Amino acid sequence: MQNESSGLNDIASILSNPILNTDSYKASHYLQYPPEASAMFSYIESRGGRYDRTLFFGLQMLMKEYLCRPITPAMIEQAKAFFTAHGEPFNEAGWRYIVEHHGGYLPVRIRAVPEGSVVPTHNVLVTVECDDPQVFWLASYLETMLLRVWYPITVATQSWHLRETIRGYLLKSSDDLAQLPFKLHDFGARGVSSAESAAIGGAAHLVSFMGSDTVLGVVAANHYYNEKMAAFSVPAAEHSTITSWGRERETDAFRNMIARFGKPGAIVSVVSDSYDLFAALNAWGTELKQAVLDSGGTLVIRPDSGDPQTIVLQTLRALEASFGSVVNGKGRRVLNNVRVIQGDGVNPDSIEAILAAIDQAGFAADNIVFGMGGALLQQINRDTQRFAMKCSAIRLGDEWHDVLKDPVTDAGKRSMKGRLTLLKNRHTGEYRTTTLPVAVEGDWEEALVTVFDSGKLLVDMSLAEIRSRAHAHEG
Repeated sequence: MQNESSGLNDIASILSNPILNTDSYKASHYLQYPPEASAMFSYIESRGGRYDRTLFFGLQMLMKEYLCRPITPAMIEQAKAFFTAHGEPFNEAGWRYIVEHHGGYLPVRIRAVPEGSVVPTHNVLVTVECDDPQVFWLASYLETMLLRVWYPITVATQSWHLRETIRGYLLKSSDDLAQLPFKLHDFGARGVSSAESAAIGGAAHLVSFMGSDTVLGVVAANHYYNEKMAAFSVPAAEHSTITSWGRERETDAFRNMIARFGKPGAIVSVVSDSYDLFAALNAWGTELKQAVLDSGGTLVIRPDSGDPQTIVLQTLRALEASFGSVVNGKGRRVLNNVRVIQGDGVNPDSIEAILAAIDQAGFAADNIVFGMGGALLQQINRDTQRFAMKCSAIRLGDEWHDVLKDPVTDAGKRSMKGRLTLLKNRHTGEYRTTTLPVAVEGDWEEALVTVFDSGKLLVDMSLAEIRSRAHAHEG
């Protein structure tokens, strides 16, 4: 047992070792640069993709987790043993220099646009610079770890655009915009590749919404972004809690949900397609109706199979026939006492299609809430927004030189050159990438802020601040 425990501890330390949080070939790169190289500058951008704007989020998580702890001699020994056996050279002298001259903290400077900023693609979002001639190569060595910011940015970007879609239908059909933050619920925890993905992606979704069943995402948002409680959930049935009663007692299972959780102001979600959705809807509207009304709460029916667009409309119509509706100020019908949550087959396209269909049928967007799983946290990749981190400048001796790639076979992979920064027009909100040094004039100001320098986190934002920035345009 002692040996097994020791092995587990070794694995944990290996996985948390920043020297090993890289690609294998990075270990050899310190030998490949010009011998007179003395500093390096790299940047991160979205080179286009599904969306023409990205919501910047998640760098603070990465920096707190991986860059704010010092390199130790034990980490160096561990990395040396690995790379030697792995077939790669190891820059032991460079890493020991970091420990001896910088206290183990990486002498890099990271500048970034404030989290929550919505920036058009093809603009610099993050810059990484190391001007210590002994370890200048760090600006590129960190690419593997830092570029993973593509994931929270892409999740946050998709959720921001979905919020825009839902907001448009609420403006058109609803009298209540206050419900917007709860219209898209995170169902993605079981569909991601790891607990870390659930935490990072789940937190990113919460920039635009406040409903989640991804516990680790809420925990991460609370921890890394200084929140007491970043999101909320409600009691909800799953199929096992209904089917364990048996088909003949399904109505008893439904009644138990209302008895256990139904109270004034409460929301109770009940999956209702375990056997026959339409028989279940009939039961809700007849023998169970009075229990729903007497509870004083809101019943949310989850139809969990079938074509989403068709099933949602059929469910809304059945519930309206039983519970009735009122016409709001936009001329749309809002169900009494009941709502629908669609959690099956939910993606950006189906959300748009469902909202359009119920609007055309005269129903307000108030009646529907969405639960999104794999499409929210897993059906994206680095190429969704074509993220890249590239070296754009190197100092040779005392003089900076531009660096770029410009492959004749793919113009879309052409990188930017020079020591870059981002400008923002304080009146129009327009962004513009340019090179340093820059004289900021007129209505323009620098949009990048130094967030990390030599082991010190210089900016520690709250999720509330990030949310405010991301949705400032909503007024």
